[in-house]
Amino acid sequence: MEYEVVIGLETHVQLKTRSKMWCGCANHFGSPPNTNVCPVCLGLPGVLPVANEEALRLTTLTGYLLNCAIPPYAKFDRKNYFYPDMPKNYQITQYDKPSTANGYVDFEFEGSLSRVRITRAHLEEDVGKNIHFDRNSGVDFNRAGVPLMEIVSEPDISSADMAYEYLNALKDILVYGSISDCDMEKGMVRCDVNVSVRPRGQKELGAKIEIKNMNSFSGVRKALEYEIPRQIEVVKQGGKLIQSTRRWDDATASTEEMRTKEHAHDYRYFPEPDLMPFQPTEAWLEEVSKRVVELPLARKQRFMRDYQLPAPDAQTFVWDVPLGDFFESAVKAAKAPGLNTKSAANWIINNLRAKLTESQTALADLKFKPAAILELIELVDSGKISNKIAQDVFAEMFVSGEGPSKIVEKKGLAQVSDTGAIEKYCDDAIAANPGPAADFKAGKVAALNFLKGQVMKLSKGKANPALVGEILEKKLKA
Repeated sequence: MEYEVVIGLETHVQLKTRSKMWCGCANHFGSPPNTNVCPVCLGLPGVLPVANEEALRLTTLTGYLLNCAIPPYAKFDRKNYFYPDMPKNYQITQYDKPSTANGYVDFEFEGSLSRVRITRAHLEEDVGKNIHFDRNSGVDFNRAGVPLMEIVSEPDISSADMAYEYLNALKDILVYGSISDCDMEKGMVRCDVNVSVRPRGQKELGAKIEIKNMNSFSGVRKALEYEIPRQIEVVKQGGKLIQSTRRWDDATASTEEMRTKEHAHDYRYFPEPDLMPFQPTEAWLEEVSKRVVELPLARKQRFMRDYQLPAPDAQTFVWDVPLGDFFESAVKAAKAPGLNTKSAANWIINNLRAKLTESQTALADLKFKPAAILELIELVDSGKISNKIAQDVFAEMFVSGEGPSKIVEKKGLAQVSDTGAIEKYCDDAIAANPGPAADFKAGKVAALNFLKGQVMKLSKGKANPALVGEILEKKLKA
């Protein structure tokens, strides 16, 4: 019997706010333990929470970016549980009336587009962090109360690799929208994995096994690559899977059971009595909607469609937004139709990016305008300078900021297309290299490239390469 896997993910993301969710304490990673705390985030008696409006905005903005509906009414609830890292002994979250619902994420997977539906993206608070020493443990409450958004997917994921690609696509969206920095090394993104197996074709879901607090996307993939075969083997052997929570052990590359899974009623949810329900106005929603940005996949598709770029070039401009914006500025500066956009992309990706990295220069500090790239391309395409000379001109542009035409004129770099001059260079190259000349006459075609190189060296890179090739062949075949 064949089995199929059904996976849903709960992704927890710390929001990019300056202060915590319910108080004015700094939302800042790396501070000394228990320094960003106050009576509110420590859950001391008599304190009252006040909602962070920027966190509300970012959650709604996430809803827009994930194609969610924004309900006219949302509320906060208390989720009761007793862990040492939860100072109030309950978490303020959203249960049955979340801030967003019913969206989806489209992403590239195995050569086509896949879609994972989003059940909800709701707002809650993070907990503190347990720190274990040799003989005792401590709790750092700096993280307690940090705005945390939980993005819950539908069980639309069918493999470990698909889960990995979905998580990366989701992260890219959140970073693009300035929702979160998504720095996993700082714990800004964590993931709970819900996975079950069933006979292929069966509609009823199998027992849901949850793998808690995964702190890397590669870890999610590894955990699923272990857990899926484990579950299938249990079922094949006649065993019964029960709903439970497991943890991933990176050292042994295996999951192990922590506890049988709680149900919603175990948390004794009830409406948060200290917070009013949230009912966004049309004006408020309109202000948030102005912060919606073009998503990574849409940007890639647009660069491929509008500028006829291959997928790798378009993806580069997705990963490096300022570089992509520079490319668009250059292309839009073109006055003549039929611009070679691929050539412009090559210069920007291969030459400009390398120079910026090598010189540790920010793109904002570049001395020449995007249109200068087009001018350089035109000089090459028109035959006024060779590709080799263009490299030298570009290097000078980068340092001085002067336009390429001015540099060519000032340094006398214009390409030599005078037949007589090139014939002289060719005669000299043949005379100085009788061996390669004889090799070409004997049928070794590659020898011609060597002789071309010698001619270019004699002309200091100024000779027209196409004419050089023609004249050399003519002379050697005579």
